[in-house]
Amino acid sequence: MTRPSAVEIAKMAARAADDKKADNVQVLRMPEVMVETEFFVICSAETHVQVRTIVDAVIDALDQQGVQPLRQEGGPGNSWILLDYGAVIVHAFLEKDRHYYDLERLWADAQTVAWDA
Repeated sequence: MTRPSAVEIAKMAARAADDKKADNVQVLRMPEVMVETEFFVICSAETHVQVRTIVDAVIDALDQQGVQPLRQEGGPGNSWILLDYGAVIVHAFLEKDRHYYDLERLWADAQTVAWDA
């Protein structure tokens, strides 16, 4: 099985999150200054249980394609869980924390990537 490209991984992660009713799923192509990663996938949910469900769905969807996270930050009960796939970072937030950290504003120079079918 050929490993999917970074943009394909980002889009698969976004679709998996959306399938679990994540709110406002965004894929951002990171600017050149962000050397460590090419894409951010950002989404949110209203409850800890839904955030965990979204994260599990992303992990499962990418695992089916032979892609495993290099690391995970946060776990059950956390308001922000990060999945590091190297060229792709997935951020799943509780809604209130997403607004607080406002990564979309912080990385306003990032290009939005269409991911839905």
